[in-house]
Amino acid sequence: MSFFTRRLLTTSALIGFAVPTAVMAAPAASSSNSGAPAQSVKSAKASVSAPSMMGATAPTDQAPENLDVKGSRHRQVGGGLMIKEDAAKSRSTITSEYIEKQGAGLNPMQLIEMLPGVNTTSTDPMGLSGGHMTMRGLTESQIGFTLEGFPINDIGSYAVYPQEIVDPENLRSINVEQGSADLDSPHISATGGAVNMYLLNPKERLGGKLVGSYGNYNARRIFGRLDTGYVGNTNVRGYVSFSDAVQESWRGPGGQNKMHGETKWVSAWGKGNVVSFSLVGNQSTGVMFPSTYMDTWKKTGIYNSYSSKWDPKHPDKNYYQLHRNPFTNIYASAPSTFTLTDNLTLTETPYFWYGNGNGGGAYSEDLTKQQYGSQTMTGSIGPYNASSSNAKSLLLYNPSNTQTYRPGAVTKLTLHTGINRLSIGYWFEYSKQIQTGPYSMIDYATGKPEDLMGSGPNLVLANGQTAMYRDSLTQTRIHTMFIADSLSLLHDRLTLEAGLKYTVVNRQGHNFLPDTSTGPYINGSWQQPLPAASIRFKINDENQLFASSTTNFRIPMNTSLYDSGAYSAGSGYSTHANANMKPEISISEEFGWRYQGPTVMSSITYFHYNFTNRLYQQTVTMPNGDYYSRSINGGNSHADGVDLEVGTRPILYHLRPYFSAEYINARTDSNVAAGSGSDYVFSKGKFAPQTPKYQIGFNLDYDDGHLFGGYSLKYVARQYSSFTNDQHIPGYLTMNINAGYRFRNWGPLKSPTLRLNLRNITDQHYLGFVNGTAANGLATTGVYGSKIKAGSSTFSIAAPFMVMGSASVEF
Repeated sequence: MSFFTRRLLTTSALIGFAVPTAVMAAPAASSSNSGAPAQSVKSAKASVSAPSMMGATAPTDQAPENLDVKGSRHRQVGGGLMIKEDAAKSRSTITSEYIEKQGAGLNPMQLIEMLPGVNTTSTDPMGLSGGHMTMRGLTESQIGFTLEGFPINDIGSYAVYPQEIVDPENLRSINVEQGSADLDSPHISATGGAVNMYLLNPKERLGGKLVGSYGNYNARRIFGRLDTGYVGNTNVRGYVSFSDAVQESWRGPGGQNKMHGETKWVSAWGKGNVVSFSLVGNQSTGVMFPSTYMDTWKKTGIYNSYSSKWDPKHPDKNYYQLHRNPFTNIYASAPSTFTLTDNLTLTETPYFWYGNGNGGGAYSEDLTKQQYGSQTMTGSIGPYNASSSNAKSLLLYNPSNTQTYRPGAVTKLTLHTGINRLSIGYWFEYSKQIQTGPYSMIDYATGKPEDLMGSGPNLVLANGQTAMYRDSLTQTRIHTMFIADSLSLLHDRLTLEAGLKYTVVNRQGHNFLPDTSTGPYINGSWQQPLPAASIRFKINDENQLFASSTTNFRIPMNTSLYDSGAYSAGSGYSTHANANMKPEISISEEFGWRYQGPTVMSSITYFHYNFTNRLYQQTVTMPNGDYYSRSINGGNSHADGVDLEVGTRPILYHLRPYFSAEYINARTDSNVAAGSGSDYVFSKGKFAPQTPKYQIGFNLDYDDGHLFGGYSLKYVARQYSSFTNDQHIPGYLTMNINAGYRFRNWGPLKSPTLRLNLRNITDQHYLGFVNGTAANGLATTGVYGSKIKAGSSTFSIAAPFMVMGSASVEF
């Protein structure tokens, strides 16, 4: 019997033991208006707020202490970097007190950079062009991100674009689950934990907030929010906010911009009935930053950028106007909880996710020899055809468009009866993702695309078809059922939990390109049982122990289903489909101890994980110098490590220090395929790529109610970019400073505040993230004796020093 099978049977036995307890303990159903006995109501409330690792993702279904600010202002642990935690797994939370002192407009990845296990990289100081993240050595595509209980990761690639998600002024908290997502968390890619973001609730009185900011690189940002208070004599209250941010590129020409709007409405009544609605809109057309190779980095450093000059006689595909990143996103959700009886609650989280954007690029095309699969024919675009003077080398705009429609809902029923709580739920999602790569006209007078979305005029082949380097439609249907049971014993000192999630994912794909290796239609189906179990024991009011074991999986990216790119006779498309790629499966265990005293709080967690079919992003370089990423199976891997965090409430002179650290030993358990895949490199036993062995974070906060300031540093050890460990990013140390002053209220103006933020104060120039791994960084000999050429990893260059001043006021 396999280890996984034993784990599943053990968890199922726990559920089978616990469920009858819930049924036997349930009293006769009664109407919420009939007046339940006081003891029943008290037990129900205690059960709802009890610690859980199984189902607390929806904001209306959260235990109050996990979101609300406790204690007087400016007394939170570590300056808002820790809260009291009772979950039976590792979880770290930052609150609005910490968030409001950071640089205006920072994205969520930048805000959680101090937490244990978290390694983040921003490609620009304000975070407007995005960023990257690993947690315990696992990338953001393996981490489930939610906002107000609905999923943020791209449904096809599982990528996260942090600049699109939320304005920090509206954030109530962000919690980071380093080892596993909750059982009710709506993800098919969270093999490495979760990041959950929650918006502030609207204020009960009419008011608002204004923030204006200015910094180097001509960075400018405005933010405004209006709270309605209660509308008339109803329970409804809401807010509407808007922000506009721009900055010039810190390396290369152009700049980044972002317009962002949010609204949230809440109505609460009776005993625990809450209906909420959130809507987020985001739009940008900024210029991207190019990734770099290691040899390019050594030669040019931070000066690797797109070209700032355009010559119509010598058009350059690296001209910056051809590498913009237009996108529009709309997220909507309505998380709500209803008290059906004194012992039964319903949580419903419907959502809708819309996205439309691309990453721009340009290629020189020969109109006399265009490929439509295996057929060679001519093409024409606008005034140009095969007889034009420049027909054999015409520069065309070629964006990678992605349009996504994604409705879904998570439904959960919770029965809480005395010492027992039973939850059952169902998550359904249907998504449609259209991905195209059209060739379109460039205005040769200015060097700008005729249309940023590549809508036309387009390159049309002699057979009337529009030329595409990719052209696919992916439809994904997700059915996930979950059940979890929690049992509290010894007057809530001991909590036992067990759960099982069963996920069924069906993908239907249609590749509209001709002569593909897999044919035009693709059907993929994945099913996986995912058991989980945990235990938490409170030694006393200040000390507690916890342990958990979870199983998660991630299906391959949708791009692995399709051929794409340029077609060559004999070899087909440059990117080959791998429709039979197996899903990535992780099994994670944690054991930890928390001390939560009146002044000092700490947590230390030992963790271990095993991966089967670990999926990596590999960079493949084409003969013409262009490159693309593909998903590869890195085989099996495992890791052992320790996370630590310590924080205090105000001690001497209003100081609140916070310290976090991680040590991890992550190893690859398989030899990885290299080159054409006919041979393997000696990677078994090597340290896993994209994983820093050590991380240390420190934050010192001072706040006397008026004057405040902070100093933080983060050290990240080296990160390998190859499976053979022959290429790496050196370790680096960054430091930030913030300072400000809150003035007394002035008439209707509340807490006028001036704030100064400095990030990367030593102006460290460094590579912060491995975008795409390589089997080997240097030429080597394979397992079977063949000569394997050096691979090509790509890297992100991290943001430089930035200073930003902000003025804000509430009313």
